[in-house]
Parts: sequence; C-alpha cells; structure tokens
Amino acid sequence: MQIKVKCSCGEGKCPEWAIVELQGVVQSQPGFENRLQNLQIGTLCRPSSQESYTFTVGYHELVGTKVSLKKPILVLKKIKVPNEEGENLVGVEMNVVGIIRHKILFKTRPRALISRPDPTPTDKGGKTSTSEQG
Repeated sequence: MQIKVKCSCGEGKCPEWAIVELQGVVQSQPGFENRLQNLQIGTLCRPSSQESYTFTVGYHELVGTKVSLKKPILVLKKIKVPNEEGENLVGVEMNVVGIIRHKILFKTRPRALISRPDPTPTDKGGKTSTSEQG
C-alpha cells in the first residue's frame, strides 16, 4: 500500500512544535481518567532573559532546558481519500501538520512551591495590632 505525504504549508514554513519530556509519571486524578483530551495539567513559561523553561503543575515547579533533536520529527494527520480507481476502496494520505526540531527536557526533581504565611499586621509604633489590655 502506498501512503502519500503532503505538506500544504509550503517549503520551510511548517509550524514548529516541541516535545515536553518529563522524567517519571504524570497521573491524573480518578475523575479525569476518561477526559484527558484538552486537559490543562500545568503552565509552561520561558522568561525572556533566560534559556531555561519552567513548568508549574499544581504546587510543583520543574526547571528544564531546550535540547535539539538529532533528527527532526514530522507531526502527521491521517486523511482517508477515495481511491483513484473509482472503487469503494479508500486510500490514505498523511498531511504534515508540523515539524519538531527541539524538545524541552525536565530532568530534575520538582521543587515544591510552598506559600509563606502572611506576616502579622503592625501599627505605626512597631507593635502588633492586637489590643494590649491589662
């Protein structure tokens, strides 16, 4: 069987994708097991002044770096098309959706994001705002 691969975005103009590589296991909560498509698991950020990336998942933060792949990977979408012979047979084409040249690698353990308790409010005299009667 022959499978045709088409790129409609033009030479050198395919959208760039990236792989996010995590060490360990990402587990969903029992209520989300059957609804993983379009599930947001965290926030991926890259401060403009740095070459590192941060990935925040709940109360955990991972720090990663951008790594070039040895060989690029194509992201393909399978499309069924009518066969050229006119029979009821259906052929398959693969349409190029994007190309992956880099991965963002998170290889260290996550850092816990623990919030600090609010400081006790003080008045102008430097004393706490609780009343001192006695």
